[in-house]
Amino acid sequence: MSEIIAIYPGSFDPLTNGHVDIIQRGSRLFDRIVVGVLINQEKAPLFTVPERVEIARTVFRGWSNVEVDTFDGLLVEYARSKHASVIVRGLRAISDFEFEMQMALMNRRLNPEVETVFMMPAEPYTYVSSRLVKEVVALGGSVTGLVPGVVEDRLREKTLARETMKA
Repeated sequence: MSEIIAIYPGSFDPLTNGHVDIIQRGSRLFDRIVVGVLINQEKAPLFTVPERVEIARTVFRGWSNVEVDTFDGLLVEYARSKHASVIVRGLRAISDFEFEMQMALMNRRLNPEVETVFMMPAEPYTYVSSRLVKEVVALGGSVTGLVPGVVEDRLREKTLARETMKA
């Protein structure tokens, strides 16, 4: 029987506890789960790709079946290169479904050998998004409990660095 490898793609800017929840549960469902940090030159991320990879590797250190990697281009081609047969996507709300369904159907058309599996985060994280986390931090609010501790520390460092540059 062959190993079932899943890809969980995203920008992870920053990684939230919702992401961690899905990766943790996915790691129990699949033999291996690859956290694929998307390289997207068109976005202006808060964290660089190497920073996001470092953060994710720190969070998942010690998880033997979780790998952190980067990719660009077509997700199904990346899945093929990793010998993955599953793409994991998170759905927080009905508003996520239409976009995710379109992507899943296009991915199926491009590579029918790869299935998309939708997972909902645990209830406490259904409203948490990377965008909201960045907005709360930018406005001086606390994101304790919404992101891993290492992410909270790095967000604080980024905020302090920006404030220092403004002074």
